[in-house]
Amino acid sequence: MIGKSMQRNGLILAAFAVAATLLVMLVARLTAEPIAREQQRELLQVLNQLIPPAQHDNDLYASCRLIDDADLARTPTPMYLATLNGKPTAAALEVVAPNGYSGAIRLLVALNWNGEVAGVRTLQHQETPGLGDKIELRKSDWILSFDGMTVNGSDDERWAVRRDGGVFDQFTGATITPRAVVQAVERTVRRFKQQKLQWQQTATACEGETS
Repeated sequence: MIGKSMQRNGLILAAFAVAATLLVMLVARLTAEPIAREQQRELLQVLNQLIPPAQHDNDLYASCRLIDDADLARTPTPMYLATLNGKPTAAALEVVAPNGYSGAIRLLVALNWNGEVAGVRTLQHQETPGLGDKIELRKSDWILSFDGMTVNGSDDERWAVRRDGGVFDQFTGATITPRAVVQAVERTVRRFKQQKLQWQQTATACEGETS
């Protein structure tokens, strides 16, 4: 009797586990599209903040292209190209700072076509609240420190936190996070200035987009 009871309870638990798994899968499927639309809306809002409408006459989101540059990232990088009267004026790249204190930090780096930083925004991170999360604009204006910057020469010493001899402030109790962001933005600016024309010619359409 005890064996049969245990077997029955095991079957009931297994049935509940299967039902719970199916429910999670169903919820994920139902919410995936609304979440994707909201992420697209937020990204487009940030894009238009960093590259204002006066600077382009094309649909920035629809202009998404993937650039494959091993010196910039291990995986293809989305680039949103801004054009005015058919001529490129700016671009925004989704890049990753892999060496944040709590993991990877996703950034949107917007650059004028001459290689000057138009703006940087943090898209996603897991940094420590009250310390590393100061890379968010709603928590601190630190991310605005990149506005108007560019990279000069092969060794621009300004591109480091002050503790390392550069011009960017570190956070009290948190140096790893701003150091990771500064390095990622510098790398993006440097590669953009070197490769923008090649990227423009060789980039492929992002998933769901057409050339």
